[in-house]
Amino acid sequence: MNDHKLPLGRETGYPDKYAPQLLCAIPRAANRSVLGIAEPLPFTGVDIWNAWDLTWLGSRNRPTAATAEIVVPADSVNIVESKSLKLYLNSFSMHRFESREIVAETIRDDLGSSAEADVTVRVTPLAASEARSVSRLAGTCIDYEDVACGDEEVNADHLRADAGSLVREDLYTHLLRSLCPVTAQPDIGSLQISYRGPGIDRAGLLQYVVSYRQHNDFHESCVERMFLDILERCEPESLSVYARYQRRGGIDINPFRSNAGDKPHNLRLWRQ
Repeated sequence: MNDHKLPLGRETGYPDKYAPQLLCAIPRAANRSVLGIAEPLPFTGVDIWNAWDLTWLGSRNRPTAATAEIVVPADSVNIVESKSLKLYLNSFSMHRFESREIVAETIRDDLGSSAEADVTVRVTPLAASEARSVSRLAGTCIDYEDVACGDEEVNADHLRADAGSLVREDLYTHLLRSLCPVTAQPDIGSLQISYRGPGIDRAGLLQYVVSYRQHNDFHESCVERMFLDILERCEPESLSVYARYQRRGGIDINPFRSNAGDKPHNLRLWRQ
């Protein structure tokens, strides 16, 4: 993707007075059409954004610092481009807000307008954020499977399942890597696959995830492609795919897609 309107990959200023016009919306339909995704969507889900560098001026112009959890539904018309969100949140830094609740309402309304969906926002004081414990993904880690990896493009041929078995399990890996479609900068993260159905070959699953290392796409589209590939190749009865990416620009993005009616917990992993 090479869109001159996107802040990503461009030199930009850093406005420090409230500037909602900085938000840049990207239609989900563009990437979904490439994947053959049409309405009704084959999944439900959310994108969870954690903003760690939020600060504004409170009473008597005294700075206040907090973190923000932003939840965007997967059926929103648009996603918000990540650098534009960073610039937007930075514009709070020298603007006065009377309360944390008003900050949350402002972010909710602005992002809801940009995404064209009902967005949930929770602003948490630093004391509560500091108390958050580091969590682990559920299930079995597949990172130690003895496999050869050499794909330069995404290769779904690695995915296979044992039709003679029926299991319910959680598998995860910390070897997720993809590239920003605008800047080609690496995005590193962890991935959890939760499913019920024929037992997925763990070695093949790891090879498949590793094949994303040179793949240029947004976080959300990577997870949606994974969901579709696993659903088609392994034929689970139910499936949830959850990526927890490391932060860039003070924000981490965590897409979740499921056909099982599950809802994700906003965990904080060891690298986040």
